[in-house]
Amino acid sequence: MATRVLQRVRGGLAPAKTGALSAGQLRGFASSSSRNREDSWFKSLFVRKVDPRKDAHSNLLTKNEESNLYKIQFHNVKPECLDAYNKLCEDVLPSIHADKYYPCELVGTWNTWYGEQDQAVHLWRYRGGYPALTEVMNKLRQNKEFTAYRMERGKMLLSRRNQLLLEFSFWNEPVPREGPNIYELRSYQLRPGTMIEWGNYWARAIQYRQRNREAVGGFFSQIGDLYMVHHLWAYKDLLSREETRNAVWQQEGWHEVVYYTVPLIQRMDSRIMIPTKASPLK
Repeated sequence: MATRVLQRVRGGLAPAKTGALSAGQLRGFASSSSRNREDSWFKSLFVRKVDPRKDAHSNLLTKNEESNLYKIQFHNVKPECLDAYNKLCEDVLPSIHADKYYPCELVGTWNTWYGEQDQAVHLWRYRGGYPALTEVMNKLRQNKEFTAYRMERGKMLLSRRNQLLLEFSFWNEPVPREGPNIYELRSYQLRPGTMIEWGNYWARAIQYRQRNREAVGGFFSQIGDLYMVHHLWAYKDLLSREETRNAVWQQEGWHEVVYYTVPLIQRMDSRIMIPTKASPLK
């Protein structure tokens, strides 16, 4: 039976002047249309739908009402200068911590024991966020003792870097603790776009790591290396660390947290650190 093709004209559809299509041509059109639909469906599997958000991810993860900002510093010290560097820090950093003129606190200061050698790590807290950080920086520029400290410190360093951090809302705020302790700083470089997912899992997971008071603080980067997470833990010694970490695997639900969070990580590293004499975290 002859098949007529309609073409659009003004006022409606009219028979096409080109004549009838063969059965083979019709099958070709049908096959092409089917392939287009299949391609569209296949591509849709890889298109990630984006939910509209009213707030930045960092505001969903942190303690907004407290507005604490943290700075972590990594100083790689010349091996022959480490003792002199520690002494210099002990003479200057506690005075800044104790002086209410500066809206900042020294949370902890350590030397790396296992991990990157001859390294000092300092963690500062700025109550009031970025305005407090700016205020401290401006005031320290006028502090002659601190200026002399920076000049002397520069002679002892091979390199240095820092990051500005916010704390996760579900972690406890780091507070001074008695020692002796060793500290582990576990740092995770996450895949971009996975910070919310990480936070959702760890909001439940942190309950498994509180039994021995080993959880000190949890942070994520805002400036510096991005999508970086730092978890700070305290243990009596390396054996206590091993026993505590092994025991958590006996708790129902922990293995699920590990299963779902490991794919979010691009790389990770661990530092075992010893607190210096100036550290409030002993």
